[in-house]
Amino acid sequence: MNILEGNGRGTAKIRYLDSDFEVIVPGTHVVCAVTGKPIPLDELRYWSSARQEPYFDALASFEAEKRAGTLPTDKA
Repeated sequence: MNILEGNGRGTAKIRYLDSDFEVIVPGTHVVCAVTGKPIPLDELRYWSSARQEPYFDALASFEAEKRAGTLPTDKA
């Protein structure tokens, strides 16, 4: 299935893979897990395959990593 199949309206359901994503239910966009902003599928660049979450931009992705506690620390 691709984004052109089905009615393609509203929020899409996506399976986020390591370097790609798979459209499960067609739609025009997904919603950022941090900001709540809509992200058109053709502009989706940031996501977490581990948490299955999309992010609006690099800053939102960084914020999600901070919240999840997955950033490396600079303590030696």
